[in-house]
This record gives sequence, C-alpha cells and structure tokens, in this order.
Amino acid sequence: MATGIKDKVAIIGMGCTKFGERWDVGAEELIVEAFQECIEDAGIDRNEIQAAWQGTCIDEVNVGKSALALALTLHLPYIPVTRTENFCATGTEAFRGAVYAVASGAYDICLALGVEKLKDTGYGGLPSIGGGSLAFFTMPNMTAPGGFAMLAQGYAAKHGLSMDEVKKAMAHISAKSHYNGSLSPKAHLQRPVSEDQILNSPMIAYPLGLYDCCGVSDGAAAAIVTTPEIARSLGKKDYVTVKALQIAISSGEELQYDNWDFDHFVTTSKASSLAYKEAGVNNPREEISMMEVHDCFSITELVTYEDLHISERGKAPKDVMEGFYDINGKIPCQPDGGLKCFGHPIGASGIRMLYEMYLQLLGRAGKRQVQNPKLGLTHNLGGFPFMNINSVAIIGRHDV
Repeated sequence: MATGIKDKVAIIGMGCTKFGERWDVGAEELIVEAFQECIEDAGIDRNEIQAAWQGTCIDEVNVGKSALALALTLHLPYIPVTRTENFCATGTEAFRGAVYAVASGAYDICLALGVEKLKDTGYGGLPSIGGGSLAFFTMPNMTAPGGFAMLAQGYAAKHGLSMDEVKKAMAHISAKSHYNGSLSPKAHLQRPVSEDQILNSPMIAYPLGLYDCCGVSDGAAAAIVTTPEIARSLGKKDYVTVKALQIAISSGEELQYDNWDFDHFVTTSKASSLAYKEAGVNNPREEISMMEVHDCFSITELVTYEDLHISERGKAPKDVMEGFYDINGKIPCQPDGGLKCFGHPIGASGIRMLYEMYLQLLGRAGKRQVQNPKLGLTHNLGGFPFMNINSVAIIGRHDV
C-alpha cells in the first residue's frame, strides 16, 4: 500500500533569478544565475549531483526539446538529465521528478531547475495555440483572459453574487499581491497599486481588467533535494522537508458530461485533498501557514481558495475582504507578490513558488516574513478552466 513521500525528502538548497524582461541575458545565463545561488545554499559540490530535471514548457527556440541545455550550461558530470513539460505545472513536474527519485532510493542528491525565456518566445511571450484536433475541437478561438473571464461569470452565477462583489474581491486580491511584490527584490513588478486603480483600469476581457492579469516575464529557479539523513550529515540543522506532492489532470468530465458550472477547478479540489492526506493535514484552514497559488488571473486565485478547501464554497470573497489572505492575515497568500508581480515564465513558476515558501520557512524573507510558519503550500494550474492540470505541493519545517 502506498505510504506517500512525507518527510522522505529534504530541500537543502534553492535559488531564484530576478524575474522580468531580461533582454540582457539568454536562457543559459538564467540557468547559471539560479543554480549558483542554489548550490551555494546547499553547500555541496556540483559533482555530487547524481541526476537532474529541467522544466521548460514552450521555450524550445532557446533551449531545445531535450535537457541538453541544462547539462551543457552547468557542465553536469555525465549524469541523467530529463526535460519535463506539463503546461503551467512544468516547474513543479521537474521538482516532482527530483523528489520522487530521492524518495525511491534511486539517487541521493538531485537537482530540479525550471527556466523560461518567455519574452523571446512568440509575440512578446504569447505564442499562438498549436494545431491538432485537441486545439481545433476544444478552443479554436480561445484566449487566456477570455477563458478565465468566463470563470468569473460562472462563479458569480453559481453563488448568486453580483459582478461588483466579485470585482471588488478581485481588486483586493491584486492590490494585496502588488503590495507584497513591492517588498520582493526579485519580483518583476515592485509598485503598490490601489484597489481604485485596479477597478478603473482598462478592460481586457470583462470582468478582468489590466491589473487582474499577470504579466509576461523571463526567469529561472532551482532546488537541490536529498534525504533528511544526508541533510543532517551536511550540517543542516534547520532544513525543510517535502510533506506532499500531488498532481491531478482533467479527465474530460467537467468539459463534457459532468454537472460542472464553469465555477471552479475540479482538479485543484482533487489534488489538494490528496496532498492534505499525504501530509497529514486534517484542517487546512487551521494548519496551513501560507500559500503561493496560481494567480494567472485574480479570479483564479479567488476560486482556488475554495478549491483548496480553505474558504467555504461561495465565501471566498468574504474572506478576502476581511483580510484573511493578506500578508498579516491568517493564511498569507502570495507573500512575495505571486505571478501577479513575478509574471509567469512557465517552466520556472512552480519552483519559484517553492523558493518563497522555503525562504519563509527558514526565516529569510526579510520585510515580508510571515510569523512562525510551519507549513507552506504551492499550487500550479495549467490549461484552461475546462481542461487543465493542477499540482499541489506542501513543504514544511522538518520538525513539524
């Protein structure tokens, strides 16, 4: 019977680049920037890494289809290096490969690194949807803002809320994240924005305005994982362990034949329930200390609060307006500003989220430090409301 991976894997080092419009560097330089911080933090030699995973989603123009870019750039010692791609969960998928390899006993020390030079891809980082029957049948004219605008409409209708109520909650979410981002030196956007500015910004796809949408950025992030025993042998006393890591992918039910009302993400609900069980979390509203969720749009973050079983169905706007998810609230969400302020270089985002949770758990987050965190949750959503991938990871202090 499966027992899960709780506390079988320790994170001993992490690194993250400055996110933004990094026109001055290529993907290779971003890889090096993230890796240098990561390996110095881990306190090991590069030759001690036994296997690696590279997360890159659509940036094949710069890094190619294989993981050779990672192996060549870092001069890794002829070890297995695997490229992963799973839509917006790509970075977490790379992390999952490294974590499962250590948990299985196949390797002692592994690297996961996600990178995306998105500003150099497609039209300003927004490539067109590829061909094939899947795209033609399910989303021939779909845009990301259009798809998630429909989610906002579905959510309001499902719970009997006015669009003004939903928009005000979304504005608070974005303002909260922009404030947190102003405290994050590696964020792309570092300027506070008021709720009035957000509500009066240009409309992108009703009801989503400019500040309800995350930006397009370049970036990379990395993690080195090993066993808790090896972590202690390296002199790590206050290290972080992986408590759970789950991914759920749409089966087609919500799109084709289930009683789904376009108001939430079935996959987030499924993945989070499995993650809580694996981590031994019985009441996430009381036990989770902080979160980084996939706020590609402010409505996504709002809905995710409920899909993570923290806010009751239809009650997330009330929690938002009461400050439950603010930096000084019960469960701070996006303490570093989230995708809203970092943008979304797809291959890097999942590991960047873990990086913030890691810093917070070790008390290294500076002005945005959450008080006495014990468990941090990260969440990635890939795809569209009706067809998606959701990953949920929980990490925490080794003594929790």
